[in-house]
Amino acid sequence: MKFILSALALAAAPAFATTLAAVGQPAPAFSVTDTAGKAVSLSDFKGKTVVLEWVNPGCPYVRKHYESANMQATQKGATGNGVVWLAVNSTHSGASEYKNPSDMAAWMRQHQASATHTLMDGDGKVGKAYGARTTPHLYVIDAKGTLVYAGGIDDKPSANPADVKTARNYVNAALADVAAGKPVAQAVTRPYGCSVKYSDG
Repeated sequence: MKFILSALALAAAPAFATTLAAVGQPAPAFSVTDTAGKAVSLSDFKGKTVVLEWVNPGCPYVRKHYESANMQATQKGATGNGVVWLAVNSTHSGASEYKNPSDMAAWMRQHQASATHTLMDGDGKVGKAYGARTTPHLYVIDAKGTLVYAGGIDDKPSANPADVKTARNYVNAALADVAAGKPVAQAVTRPYGCSVKYSDG
């Protein structure tokens, strides 16, 4: 009986659970369309540092970082140093917070975001491959294609924009370590925010 229950538990586990991204390992490959309908693959940026940012405009934690311009400043600092920044929206189309590609693009423009591309991951395949749990949830991939950081944008897990001023920005710190050719000092931190609105399928 114990064996049967164990087998059932394994069968019920999500298919992506065995392929979750892990810091220190190659970042999972993906290809998905951006808000303009253009196919974007991780392999397009071989040899470059890449940041993945999970975003959902309906989340107050996301709005904290965009309305305070903290996320945009982090994006701009990164892309100004040659880093590729990919914002990823894994909200499924049946969710009340879903924005279609044109509305998502308009929201990013309205907030003067500096993401290289905004990706539409409506089926959640990219988010599930990386184990993205919250919006925001941030990942850094180095020029060798290795995942070197996963976690929160900073150390102030609140939705209060005022907390940005005293927060330690983990993404900036990770990118500085990568640029200096050093191991990322805090390679894994706890992400915080709203749950990613994946489809049930």
